[in-house]
Amino acid sequence: MRPPLPLASAPATTLPGILGVVRAPFLPLAVLLALSGGLAQGIGALDLTRLLLGALGLAAAHMLVNVLNELADDASGLDRETERTPFSGGSGALQNGLITRQGAWGAAFVSGAVALAVAAVALGVYREWRLLPVVAIGAACIVFYTPWLLRIGLGELAAGLGLGGLPVIGAALLQGGDLQPAVILVAIAATAMTFNLLLFNTIPDAEPDRRAGRRSLVHRVGVPGTARIGVAAWGVATLSLGWGLLTGALPAWAGLAAIPAIGFIVPVGRWALAGAPLPVPLPVLGANVAHNLGTHAALVAAWLLSR
Repeated sequence: MRPPLPLASAPATTLPGILGVVRAPFLPLAVLLALSGGLAQGIGALDLTRLLLGALGLAAAHMLVNVLNELADDASGLDRETERTPFSGGSGALQNGLITRQGAWGAAFVSGAVALAVAAVALGVYREWRLLPVVAIGAACIVFYTPWLLRIGLGELAAGLGLGGLPVIGAALLQGGDLQPAVILVAIAATAMTFNLLLFNTIPDAEPDRRAGRRSLVHRVGVPGTARIGVAAWGVATLSLGWGLLTGALPAWAGLAAIPAIGFIVPVGRWALAGAPLPVPLPVLGANVAHNLGTHAALVAAWLLSR
């Protein structure tokens, strides 16, 4: 009698797989956005509990949209065609068997439950009803981002609002009181920077995205046009924060944000002036991420140093 053939090991849900589908390296952005908005609003009388609650809710919402995007890109086969970089192309966790689809859906459920619980506390316990439209628009960005917004050319704008301006305003509203001018300026900068985050990261995936039926700005204006739009968005973010410094809406320490701004424009500006040749250099993609994270980290440091 022949011995039975060994069974192939089934995919399992592992910690690296969970960290992959939630895209853990990008989660600090959500926390920094919450801190930026909360500190900008509550520099005089900061409610630390509300600040941490906002950071938790935004991180959970960010994880949810990341997992849903990973699941959709795995189901369509898109993430099997992309050439992964540290900044684009998906995590590869599902494709490499680090997590099952059931495990990924579990991560989505937990993330969504935490985000909903935070929203319920903000609305039901703290009675911050002004958050309702912010939460509603943010939820729409999460639910419709992958199946609809990415297909009609609104992905970059949805990302800019959903993981940029809206989180800043939401964290500020959670602190209570009238919105401070600093909040509006930081929200404008955050929208422009997160817009850029998706804008540049779609370039390496442009052809697979096209075959999957997605339409990004790179499909409309080409890579050189995309580079010019990205430089313009950098200008919007820089001018917004610069105006805050000139008018005193932002503390003097906010000048630290000039460091990541220069760190972005030097490599990206050179690449754009050279005609934006492909493939996109990794320093360009890295500078884009560093600009976003570094600017918010600089703002958080500025408000803490000014207290």
